[in-house]
Amino acid sequence: MSSRRSESVRTRSTTRPSRDEVDKIMLPQAEISTAGVIIAVKTAIAASVSIDSLYNQGNFEILSNSSTDYADMRLWISKNSEVPIREQLVTQIVLGIVSNDLKVAERLPSTRDLARRYDIHANTVSSAYRELARRGWVEFRKGSGVYVRARNDEALEDGIALDQVIARFFKNLREEGYSLADIQAGVQRSFSMQRPDHFLLLEPDPELREILVAEVSKATKVKVKGAGPSEFDGALTGAAPLVLYGHMDAFADRVQPKTDVLVLHSASVVEQMRGQTRPSPDSLVAIVSRWPEFLKWARTMLVAAGLDADALSFRDARERNWEKGLRSAAFVITDSLMAPRIPAGCEIKVFRVLAESSLKEIREYEERFF
Repeated sequence: MSSRRSESVRTRSTTRPSRDEVDKIMLPQAEISTAGVIIAVKTAIAASVSIDSLYNQGNFEILSNSSTDYADMRLWISKNSEVPIREQLVTQIVLGIVSNDLKVAERLPSTRDLARRYDIHANTVSSAYRELARRGWVEFRKGSGVYVRARNDEALEDGIALDQVIARFFKNLREEGYSLADIQAGVQRSFSMQRPDHFLLLEPDPELREILVAEVSKATKVKVKGAGPSEFDGALTGAAPLVLYGHMDAFADRVQPKTDVLVLHSASVVEQMRGQTRPSPDSLVAIVSRWPEFLKWARTMLVAAGLDADALSFRDARERNWEKGLRSAAFVITDSLMAPRIPAGCEIKVFRVLAESSLKEIREYEERFF
């Protein structure tokens, strides 16, 4: 077995919030998945920490609409939390809309106003508003501002189901006397004991990553995702990670030493070429891939095998019209990702990247742990 490893009148209130207000856990809209739960839990913890701190200090702030048409907004912002400020803003505005504190067609404070009041960057507020607009919670009206958008009740209910469950979970545990540290530790233990729900292919090269995901997806019934170093944060949640041998260095500083990672091996090029029929000297052979290294490798190996370089036609499938004239080739050599996209009528020879032994190991892992 291989080794595994975010011009209104503004007032500062001196009235302390009620305990019911303090106990409200504000959660983001999230998909019902392991990753969604993690994000919601982390945001809830951050919101609770911020609220507790403000409760003790009595310095929470309200943007009042006493002399303008802005909606009332009460926000708690924690600048020391692991949850980005942008996500804190999105979370609390969503829950303000869900709870009807922020009503449909109400105008929200301007980007500059929110940024100045909470001493945060205007770009952060702008990004939060854009995310809310993307999710359908608010809309931008040219020359007027940002407004709460009307939503379909059924879709809204589905979208916040997870948030409501976790909100009740936190509130009940707090009432039982558990600290946030206790809850966080317990949640982390629970996640560590859960079975994975998908494979995660770790690969820095995006084109190779797509090919590998295609090969693993064909070999297993489990959902397969891919991630590079820039998309890695939070990606391991609920995942069984896979990595090609020799490609772990790009993730070494991001993967914990005790993480169970299944290391995959490349298929033997020689073995895949063994038994292949050599085309006639005047035949055209086409090689198709989106991965530049596949095209380079194919050129080297085919020329080394005695094929005339002038008889080889290399097609980068990232370019337009790559499929033009393919039917005139004696056969097409391609990878697992492009094979289903080759025009009908072409004889196709698929060269896999992953060894059959690694695909077998993935299937065995699926049977044992999923």
